[in-house]
Amino acid sequence: MSKSITYTDAFFELQTITKEIESGEISVDELSQKVKRASELIRICREKLSSTEEDVNKILKEIEK
Repeated sequence: MSKSITYTDAFFELQTITKEIESGEISVDELSQKVKRASELIRICREKLSSTEEDVNKILKEIEK
C-alpha cells in the first residue's frame, strides 16, 4: 500500500465491506477480493491499536516518574 491509511478510514471501509457482504450487494466473483481487503484492513486496525496502546503505556510510565 503506497499511502498510509488512518485507523478511522480502515474501520469505516471495513464496515462498508461487511455491510456489502451481509446484504448480498456483491457478486460471488467479488467476494474473494472483498474478504482479502477486509483481512488487510483488520491487520491495519490491529497494528494501529497495538501501536497506540504502546504509546499510551509509555506516556503513563513517564507520568509515574
